[in-house]
Formats: sequence, C-alpha cells, structure tokens
Amino acid sequence: MAAQTLQQPSFLLANLKADSTTKPLLQRCQDLVKIIDEYPAKELHLIFPWLVESVFGSLDGILTGWNLRLLHSRNNEYNIAMEFLNPRYGPMMKLVYKLQAEEYKYEIPVNYLPGPVKASIQEGVLPDCPLFHNKLQFPLSGLLTLNLALNPFEFFMFNFAYCLITPKSYPPGQHGSSTDSAYFVLVDTYLKYFLPSEGSVPPSPFSDSRGSVTAASPRSSSVSFAGYGVHSPSLLKHHIFHQPSVNADPSAQEIWRSETLLQMFVEIWLHHYSLEMYQKLQSPQVKLALLQYRLSMSSMPCQPHAPPGSGTLHTYQEPFTPTEEHVLVVRLLVKHLHAFSNSLKPEQLSSSPSAHSHTHTSPLEEFKRVVVQRFVQQKLYLFLQHCFGHWPLDASFRAVLETWLSYIQPWRYTGEKSNPQPDQNRAVPDKWESFVQENLLIYTKLFQVFLNRAVRTDLVNVKNALMVFRVAKVFAQPNLAEMIQKGEQLFLEPEHVLHHRQPRGYLTPGQGGSYLSSRQRVVTDMVFRVKSHVYALEGQDCQYKQMFGTELRGALNQGQLTQLLSNLCSSEDDGNCKQLPDCIQGENGLILTDLGRRQIINGLRRFDIEYRGDPELQPIRSYENALLVRLFYRISSLVNERVSGHMNSLCSRPDFLGRLSRHYFTDCNSTTKLKQSPSSQHTLDRNRRPRLSLRPLASYRTMLLLLLFYMFGALLSLGPVSSTVLILAAGFLYGLFMTEEPDEFQL
Repeated sequence: MAAQTLQQPSFLLANLKADSTTKPLLQRCQDLVKIIDEYPAKELHLIFPWLVESVFGSLDGILTGWNLRLLHSRNNEYNIAMEFLNPRYGPMMKLVYKLQAEEYKYEIPVNYLPGPVKASIQEGVLPDCPLFHNKLQFPLSGLLTLNLALNPFEFFMFNFAYCLITPKSYPPGQHGSSTDSAYFVLVDTYLKYFLPSEGSVPPSPFSDSRGSVTAASPRSSSVSFAGYGVHSPSLLKHHIFHQPSVNADPSAQEIWRSETLLQMFVEIWLHHYSLEMYQKLQSPQVKLALLQYRLSMSSMPCQPHAPPGSGTLHTYQEPFTPTEEHVLVVRLLVKHLHAFSNSLKPEQLSSSPSAHSHTHTSPLEEFKRVVVQRFVQQKLYLFLQHCFGHWPLDASFRAVLETWLSYIQPWRYTGEKSNPQPDQNRAVPDKWESFVQENLLIYTKLFQVFLNRAVRTDLVNVKNALMVFRVAKVFAQPNLAEMIQKGEQLFLEPEHVLHHRQPRGYLTPGQGGSYLSSRQRVVTDMVFRVKSHVYALEGQDCQYKQMFGTELRGALNQGQLTQLLSNLCSSEDDGNCKQLPDCIQGENGLILTDLGRRQIINGLRRFDIEYRGDPELQPIRSYENALLVRLFYRISSLVNERVSGHMNSLCSRPDFLGRLSRHYFTDCNSTTKLKQSPSSQHTLDRNRRPRLSLRPLASYRTMLLLLLFYMFGALLSLGPVSSTVLILAAGFLYGLFMTEEPDEFQL
C-alpha cells in the first residue's frame, strides 16, 4: 500500500479510467471504496469531477454514465449503485464531505444553466438565488465563457439534478418514465434524508480532523452587476452566520445541505420561462415596487405608462419540452415538500410573528414554514402553465395533471389518517383557506387552461375521460369551491380601498427585514396577500378571469357545452350504444341534428346498420348457395317484368285476395326497419313495390327443411308430387292466417 500512497494523482486517475472499461461495476466500486478511505483529500480532489461524470454522465449527454434512469431493481447493478450513492453511508457522499472540509471548488459552465438564468447572467444581472452568489468566475475571454465555482456538495447535487434533463438516447424498447428506476428512488431517498418530516437533518457522519464539516461560504457584496441591487439573504445563511455560537444548535451547521438540495432541484427542474419574467420575479423589492405601482394607479386621474421591465412573458422563451419522467420526478418533489411542510409542529405553525423573537425556533422549523411558498410556488406555476399549453392531447398528460392536483391538495399529505370518510365526502379543513388564497392562480387559471384542453380532447377514450373525472372530483370537495370564490372576491375588492390600507408594516430586506425569515412583520390583510400573489405571478398588468364569473362561461360556446352534456349523458347510460342518435322527423324521414352528428363522430350512439337497397341484390351470404341465388334472381326478374302489372292490381285490391297477394309479393318488415334510420321516401316506395322473390329458396336452411319434409313424406309412403302439394298447401294456410288482420298498405 505504501507504493500506492506514493503514486501521483494523475496516475490514479489514469488507472481508474482504464479500469472503467475493463472491470465490472462491483469491482470498480470496491476499488473506489478503498481509495476514498485511504487517500487524502488532496489526491481525491483531481478524480472527483471524473467520478461524478462517470456516474451521472456528462452535462452534454454524450457520456451516459451508469444510466441511473434505466437501472431498475431487476438489474444486477441496481443494489450496487444504490449503496454507493446512499446519502447516509455511501462512499460517494463520504468523498463529498471529505472534499467539502477542504473547501475545494469545481467549475460548471454557465451555458449549462437553465435558459433564463444563463441569459440573465450574460446580460449582467446577478440571479437572486443564493446558489449563484459569489460563485462566478470571470475569464479573460468575456461573459460568454463564464463558469460557476461550486463547492463539492453543490457540484455533486448539480450533476445529480441535471441528469434528469440531459437528453438521453434510450435503447429500443426502453424508456425512462418508470418510478422504480434507480434515479427516481435516489431522488426520493435524498429528499427524505435532507428534508426529513420527522426529527432533524442527521449530522454528517464523515468529519475531518477539525471535527466539523464547513458550510458554504457566506456571500459577499464585492461582486457588482448592472441592475443588481440589495437582494434578500438566504434564510438559512442568516441563521448560520448570525448566531452567537454555531455549536449551540448543531442543526444550523447542517441545514445548509437541505437548502442547497432544494434550490438545485427547483432551479434546474422548474426554471423554464421568459427572461423578463425571471428578472421581475427575482427580487422582493421589484415585486413590492410593482405591487405599489399597480395599487396606486386607481387613485391617479391619468394612467401613466408602465415602468420598464414590467411586461409579461414575451422577451425570451427557452425551448423546453419536459418528458413524462421529468414530470413524475417533479410530482415526487411536490408531494414530499407538502409532507415536509405539514410536519411543522402545531405550536410553531400557530404562533404569532412577535412570539418568534422570544422563543427559540430551529432553522429546520422555519424552513418548513416557508419552503413551499418561497421556493416552489412561482416556478412550479410557470412550469405547469407551460406543460398545460404544450403537452400533446393524449393520455400521457395524466402525469402533468396529477402533479397539479398533488400541489393544490396539500391536506392529502398531512399524515392524518383518523378520518375514515372517503375523499369525495371529506371537507377541506378551514385551516387551508390561506393556502388556497395564496395560490389562487394555480387553482383558477390552470383550471381554465385544463377546461380548454378538455373540450379539445377525445373524451371517448377512457383514459382521457378519467382525467376529467379526477379534476371534477377534486374541485367538488366540500369547502374548496367556497375558498376559491372567497379568494376571488378578495382579489376583486376595490383597489382604492386597499390603497388607503396599504401602509401596514412591511419590512424589506434592505430595511433590516428578511424576505424568507418568518420573523419579519407579515402583511395581515388578506386582500393585500391575494393581490400580491396574483401580481407576482402574472405581472401588475394582468387581466384576471374569474373562475366563477360569466367570462369563463362565455369562453365555452354552445356546441362545446352540448358536447360535454352529451358525453355526460352517455356515461350515465352505462355505455348503452343501442340508443339512436338525436334526430328530428322531417318530410322525408329522420334528419340528424348537430348533436346527433357529434354523437356519431364520437362513437357515443349509432344506428343499427342494415342493408337498405334492393333485397334481391344483397351480397351472397355464407348460408346461401351462390349458384341458386343467381338462378332464382334471373327467374324472379323475368317473372316480375312479365306480370308486374297483374301483381300491382292484385296488391291494390282492398279485399281478402289483395291482402293475401300483399303477403306474398311485398316485404312486411320494411316499414319498421326504415324507421330506425334516416331514409328518403323514394327508397321507401321502391322497396315496397310488389314483386316475386325466390331467393329464400337458395338458403341451405330452407333446402334442409325441404329435404326433411320429403324424407318424412317418404316414411309416410308419399311420393314427391304429393309431398310438394302438401308443402304448398301448408304455405297457403300460413298465408291465410297471417292476412286475417288488415294492413296499412298504400301503393
């Protein structure tokens, strides 16, 4: 081992690269475990970027790494990868903390950041997210080749999160949308470890000789960007670096990992919208200034021009096509954050802001209080809005839909299982009223967008119909509609009333307040809270469309409403497709209405399809003899041409002979059959003309019955002639019986 210790790091990296192509994964991981344990951080520093790339793949997607998105539990390498990357005892995390203690830095090109962040940095505006503060490296070649200098934990989490959105070329027959893949399970494991619903974040089990793992460096104000003012400090950095003693609260030393993990996931997975919107959302001062500007417009006699940078999404839009796998992971994040936030202790949740200055609150508890609204709400809203507007009109939209429904139902993730009532009968608790109001647009506007999708979707498809049912079931929960309607009423309260009430205590970060800290003086007026939510997400010039107003009803035309009602009625008929489409009686028969045409197009109802042409010219059936059909057709056609006048005269007689003639020379069932579908009067008259038809004699069934009759006559010592006479007599007697009741025939 001494020889290996003297080995230079470059040779160590070269050997590892060579082994990666020859040794199996198990042996490579065993070698890495020994190297991580025995080598000092100085030598491990050079192999760390290569190791991260070999696991997660390259940022450009050329190298696939371990293919965690295709690695399932049925694979032999699944358990090896999971143990190696385990956040609690895995060798990879041990390496991260070992390098973290030495404060090494690793560069990430700015080009791999999400489009709005990259464009913002290149335009000279520093993003508000603490992840990007004090990390930019300025090369001599200019801003286009900027790099971010990340610490080992940030570098690891960046590559781990970026692995999800890196384009992959999957082998035929494989896809990455499974929820049992190694990547999906690892995301769940990391969330549960660094954002625990119970207890505190476990301290790092790997420490250096100094006994602690250092947190990220505090940001400095030395970096100057055009358009970059005083930004809000991070909640967790505020606690870490403003407490008298870090050792007094061990969780404050480790909570930075939770914040870093969440910010990496949110920034990389959800950061896809316009650059102008990004610049507008990034600073609390900008949001407050826009809100004050919007609320002051009502008191001015003339409306001024909007301030620069206050427009809506139109400047820059990143080409963004999320996959189903991407959306499923985002839903996992949403569900876990709800469970994490709802695990806040009741006494901490209900305590007033003033009480926080006198009672000790751990950083983790304060993180739970603000995690959803401050870290996720804005970006998730824009992410879902993009998916709703660009996702194909097929059943794969179910992943996006369930992500939305998971976010707007935080009460499902409280862990309370004492109520045995089914979901559709369980009222939404009143304590969630503030959440509904602070997320009003995510309820109302996304519902309107979904409604527009629903009227353009094939609802005959069971999967598409199920999605409509899911949304209807969620919004039909007791109390939810009332909460949404109350939020709309608060938003529509006259603005001049709010303008006079506005100067309530609101400390900006520049005035000594902390935007993310729950110790700030919060706005108690719910009107101000709802309006600030809407203006923050849609801009100060937004045109709000009420969910319970006439404008939304007018968005659906009469045809769309009729189609939805017909689909609903068809579902209530339990799939009975034998009902006739909607028709009206016209002069020449039944006429389809617009509703009837839509019912036929969507497969909801149909006519019984039967042959309506000349019965003699129907296609030859399998139970008929083709030679006899053609022969009898020629004979009957010849007879009908010669004696058609006599048959018309006989069938026109009102007496018994006329009724008997009509029984043999007309189709008695034609009247009832033609009532089942639209048909012209010309067709009705043509099919009811008297004529002789011998085609029934060409049926194998008829021939078999005649053969049996002749065999039965032979048993009774009757000859063929006598049997024929008896058969004709029986047919005549049957005709007499059937013509006892007068018919309604008219020529």
